[in-house]
Amino acid sequence: MALRKIKTALLAGTTVASLVAIGISAGSGAAGGVTSVNWSKVTHLTKSGSTSMKALVTAAKKEGKLNVIALPANWANYGNIIKDFEKKYHIKINSENPNGSSAAEIQALNSDKGRSSDPDVIDVGTSYAITAKSEGLLAPYKVQTWNEIPAGLRQAGGYWFDDYGGYVAIGCNPKTVTTCPTSFKAMLTDTGANGYKIGLNDSPLTSNSALGGVLAAAVANGGSLSNVAPGVSFFATLNKNGAFVNTIASSTTAQLGTTNVIIWWDYLMANGGIAVPGWTVVLPSDVLLGEYYTQGINSGGPNPAAARLFEEYLYSVTGQNLWLKGGARPAELAYMQAHGTATKSLVAALPALPKGQTPLFPTNQQITAAATAVNNTWAAQVGK
Repeated sequence: MALRKIKTALLAGTTVASLVAIGISAGSGAAGGVTSVNWSKVTHLTKSGSTSMKALVTAAKKEGKLNVIALPANWANYGNIIKDFEKKYHIKINSENPNGSSAAEIQALNSDKGRSSDPDVIDVGTSYAITAKSEGLLAPYKVQTWNEIPAGLRQAGGYWFDDYGGYVAIGCNPKTVTTCPTSFKAMLTDTGANGYKIGLNDSPLTSNSALGGVLAAAVANGGSLSNVAPGVSFFATLNKNGAFVNTIASSTTAQLGTTNVIIWWDYLMANGGIAVPGWTVVLPSDVLLGEYYTQGINSGGPNPAAARLFEEYLYSVTGQNLWLKGGARPAELAYMQAHGTATKSLVAALPALPKGQTPLFPTNQQITAAATAVNNTWAAQVGK
């Protein structure tokens, strides 16, 4: 029966290649009258039939599990996202190395290849997704809401697509700082009177988010996304003034008082991300620099149906609003606001955008060039 269907499709002009592209195969199950679907080859869902949403849910539930990596529970509300997905679909999520980096995620795709623990999906900096695609590690897939993702935030073939992002922000403890800075230039005015202890969330030599802080400082001080040198000079001046703390700033350093001003993504400091009573988060008035993280599906993942169902969930109204609840700006936010599906109270809770600033989003080439420049100059000008 299945073979007859395939022959009929061929007579209608459908090619064998197109059948393979949507993952329909006539294997041993076909002889028994069953058409099987190779979900690792499915690139999008159909409205009905063997590659519909209903079929995907059934297949994912049969797999029964999903492997994720480097998703801390307090990062963009992933703790609640995982719980809600598990409850909705009764699929167990195995969360490995929650504090891992994007580099660790790509390494896991290679080192765990063929194992049951191999990550099914990744959430990485875009440059890492590009690398993973070039190495053949990602499978193309377009979620049902594909057209709601801005064109600039997705790879045309579906190999990766941005999920959520935010802006470089200034967090401050008003109980220990006389006047909290609201711009990068304001930080330069302090030589001790305000008691600034300024920290970056990580080293810009190894962290893209910390590098984003240096790029933002560069733009605010006469540089550009293609000229990060003023950003390095900015931190060198802070260090000379005794206002820069060369450590990995976090909720812990804020609680201990080691740092009382932190430069980091807004969504990771807002909504209780820094567990300090009264902690304030503002977007600097002199620069608005943002970046997005990126989703991808492992081309060799052990649970291909669950992986695709997870992406459908993340890019649904429910998933996008859960990221929004975590203080992150989901990729489909503009579309959702235009169509009334973004939770208004959550949008209102986001740090206000500074007036007169145009959002800047560095390209991967600019990020790579900035990383090279910082690696060559940071230690000499700022310190190890």
